[in-house]
Amino acid sequence: MNLTAAEKPGWRAALAVYLKPRVLVILMLGFSAGLPLALSGSTLAVWMRQSGVDLGTIGLFTLVGTPYTLKFLWAPVVDALDAPVLSKLLGRRRGWLVLSQILLMAAIVFLAFCNPAASPWLVAFGALLVATASATQDIVIDAFRVESLEPSEQAAGMASYVATYRIGMVVSGAGALYLVEGFERWGFGLQTAWTFGYLAMAVFVLVGIVTAIFATEPRNAGVGVGAHAGNNALKRVFAVAVAAFRDFLARDLALVILIFVVFYKLCDAFAGAMTTAFVIDLGFSRTDYADVVKVFGLAATLFGGFAGGFLARAYPMVTCLWIGAFLQMASNFVFSWQAWMGMNYWALIVTILAENFTGAIGTVFIVAYLSALCQSPLHTATQFALLTAVAAMGRIYLTAGSGYLAEITGWTWFFAISALVAIPSMFLLWWLQAGGHFRSLGPVKITAGDD
Repeated sequence: MNLTAAEKPGWRAALAVYLKPRVLVILMLGFSAGLPLALSGSTLAVWMRQSGVDLGTIGLFTLVGTPYTLKFLWAPVVDALDAPVLSKLLGRRRGWLVLSQILLMAAIVFLAFCNPAASPWLVAFGALLVATASATQDIVIDAFRVESLEPSEQAAGMASYVATYRIGMVVSGAGALYLVEGFERWGFGLQTAWTFGYLAMAVFVLVGIVTAIFATEPRNAGVGVGAHAGNNALKRVFAVAVAAFRDFLARDLALVILIFVVFYKLCDAFAGAMTTAFVIDLGFSRTDYADVVKVFGLAATLFGGFAGGFLARAYPMVTCLWIGAFLQMASNFVFSWQAWMGMNYWALIVTILAENFTGAIGTVFIVAYLSALCQSPLHTATQFALLTAVAAMGRIYLTAGSGYLAEITGWTWFFAISALVAIPSMFLLWWLQAGGHFRSLGPVKITAGDD
């Protein structure tokens, strides 16, 4: 519910919620969810570029993220069935968490021993394995977060999750680049250095495994499985899938909602698909880029995440989505300015600050929106997986040709065009607002610490 200024808790109460055990678990799982993304994305793009792979092929490699768009197909399995062996020991959600993380670690190790110069398509297969395991982990974490947190903890959980998600991306992005640079300085060849760097990233998956083991199983995990009853596992999975999709598609403007989710962060993703190649092409070294991302990018990410939480507390959800849309568009024009400035270290700092700050704010807002759409405990994992899979379609399929566009237009015009990609999402947001969609979600704001 909305509270008046007098009824809202003070800043100490608002901060205290971040220290609750359930919120701290989500904080750690955010790191676990963010870690794999760069390993099949931006970090892999640097490895491939340094191995001599052309920009067009690098752009096509965004297609290895296909599992993120199809994960709703196996999400009903997570809602309806137990993970073999592990769910008996840990519970349904934690059992699936540990299983997905074990598979993720194995996939990263496999990718570590691939060679982009010798067999780029084997690298694509390895990256596909990483993305599949990562997408499965996302399914479980999203359901775990929604089911574990009380309504008064959801905003703090989202802010914590987004902040550590981005930290995980920094570790597997800038952190991996630092490690590779260090291994090369110690005398290892380029391929061996990258292999060791990826093996080190596989070790970081243990953070999520340990967190899952010591976490508490959500009280209502698997609620509704009995409602989709029957002892036949296939029938239970099918029943969960049908009920989840039918429930969502019964909403007013359901199709418009799905298209909006595709386009909301598309301009951000369109530029992000080529950011690392852009920075390398300007003449910056891996460590230059890593230094800026590690120090300034991380600070901007944390500030952006918690700024998003503050804005969400002050304004309705639709206003927050408008703010995020305009900020994400503006950040792409900053990249055009960077292209005009060339190899200017201070300009790079400004560019990375803008990109990470606006990206974190936009992520907080869209995750909050998707969470508001998935309130049924009968099929939390399936509905959230459907929405996040739809969101990933823009990032993966609509950005696949970004490398070819960059080669045709040059970097300055490429980023200017990518900024204009935000316009369709703004039109769809206006449509939803005019159609009363946000009133149908209820008057509740995304608040932090409200009881």
